[in-house]
Amino acid sequence: MKKRPPQFTNALLSRRSLLRGLGAAISLPVMESLIPSALANTVLENRPKKLSVFYIPNGLRMPQFTPAVAGSDYALTPILEPIARHRDKFAVITGLAHYNANALGDGPGSHGRSCGAYLTGAHPKRTEGADIYCGISMDQVIANHIGQHTQLASLELGIEPPSLLGSCDVGYSCTYTNTLSWRSPTAPMPVSVKPGDVFERLFGDTRALDEKSRKAQLATKASILDFVLEDAARLSPRLGMNDRRKLEEYLDSIRTVEQRIQKASRQTNEVDTSQLTLPAGIPQNFEEHVRIMIDLQVLALQSDMTRMSTFMLGRELSNRSYAEIGVPDSHHSLSHHGGDEAKIAKLVKINQYHMAQFGYLLDRLSSTVDGEQTLLDSTLVFGGASLGEPNVHDNMDLPALVAGGGLRGGRHIKEPKDTPMSNLMLSLMHEMGVPAERFGDSTGPLQALYA
Repeated sequence: MKKRPPQFTNALLSRRSLLRGLGAAISLPVMESLIPSALANTVLENRPKKLSVFYIPNGLRMPQFTPAVAGSDYALTPILEPIARHRDKFAVITGLAHYNANALGDGPGSHGRSCGAYLTGAHPKRTEGADIYCGISMDQVIANHIGQHTQLASLELGIEPPSLLGSCDVGYSCTYTNTLSWRSPTAPMPVSVKPGDVFERLFGDTRALDEKSRKAQLATKASILDFVLEDAARLSPRLGMNDRRKLEEYLDSIRTVEQRIQKASRQTNEVDTSQLTLPAGIPQNFEEHVRIMIDLQVLALQSDMTRMSTFMLGRELSNRSYAEIGVPDSHHSLSHHGGDEAKIAKLVKINQYHMAQFGYLLDRLSSTVDGEQTLLDSTLVFGGASLGEPNVHDNMDLPALVAGGGLRGGRHIKEPKDTPMSNLMLSLMHEMGVPAERFGDSTGPLQALYA
C-alpha cells in the first residue's frame, strides 16, 4: 500500500476532526478544497483502496449463475440479470474451490465448514463446544495491516441476529455460521445487525459515555447532526462549489439514514411472537433493512472511517422466507431442491433477489463522488457464496464476483477446475497493500484478475 509522504502530515486537515460538537464527531469525504493545491494531484492519486465483502448465504444455483463461455462476450445468466446495468464494472470468476471446506473425514456439517472456511481458507474444527478453531480471515489480515489509519479497523455487518446456543449445523458450533470474520483462529468477530447500533458506532459519542447518559443525550437531541451543523456552516465558505455540494449531499445522506433508523426503532411487531423474538429497531422489511445497512457501509467507506467491511446478507443455513417476491418457502429448504423444477425456480428467484441487493451496493458506490472519480473506483467489491450448488453442498465450484477498485470488469474469468479460492483472497490482499506470499491453501495470486 502506498504511504502518504511525511510532508503531507501537517499540511492536510484531519477529516475526522473537522465537524465536532457536544461529543459528536463526523468524518468527511475527500474535500479537494481543503488540500493545498501543490499537493492535490499527489494526494488524490494516492487515495487508499478499500474493500467490501458481500456474502450470500446457502450457495447459488450454479447452472443459472455460470456463464456458458469465458471472456468478454459471455451472455448474462438469469442470476446475473439483476446487475446487468453494471456489467462493465464487474468480473465473474468461476472454477474456484475451497478444499478445506470439505469433510476431510469429519462427517456432515457442510454449511458450518463452508462458512468458516470462506474468508479463512482453513478447515474449521468440528465442535459444538467452546473449543472452536478456524483461522484468521482475509479481511482481518487486511485490517491488521491498514486499520491503524482509520477510526475503525474493520466493520462487520449482517441482517440476521446470531444463533447463540448449541450447534447450527451437524456437529458445528453456531459460531461458524454467525460470522465470516476471524481475528485469530479462536476469536470470531461479532456481526452487527441493528442499524441504530452501527449508526451510533460510526457517528455517535466516541468518548465513552455510559449507556444511560448516551440514551439521555440522544433523547434530548433530534439528530446528532444538530451538534455539528454550526461547524458545517463555518466550514462551507472555505469550500469550492463542488465540495459544498458534496458536503450537503453527505450530510443529507447521514440524515436520511438516521431518519430511516428512527422509523425502524418505532416499529412494533404485529405478528405472533410466541415462537420468535425480534430485536427492537430492526426494520421488518428485508429489503429496507439491507439497504440501510448498505448505506451505512457506504457512509463509513466514503468518510474513511474504515477501509475494510464485510456484510452477510444472511447467516449460513438461513431459513428466511421471501413472501414479498412470491416465495414463502424456507430458503435453506429450497436450496436442497432434489432436482424438483418448482423448487429450483423458487431458489433462483431468491438468488436473483439477493443479487439485486448486490446491485444496490454497486449503485451506491458508483453514484458516490470520490474526488474526480466515484467511490467504486477506489473500492474493491468481492461478492459470492461459500457454497456453489447447494443441493449437493459443493465446495469445489464456488461463485465469485469482483467489481471496482480499478480492476477490469465486463468479463467471465474461468479458472482451471479446483483453483484455490484462497488465490483470489491473496490477490485481494495484495490489492489492499498486504505483502503476503501465501494465504490459506493458496498456490499464488489469481493472475487472470490483472489481465
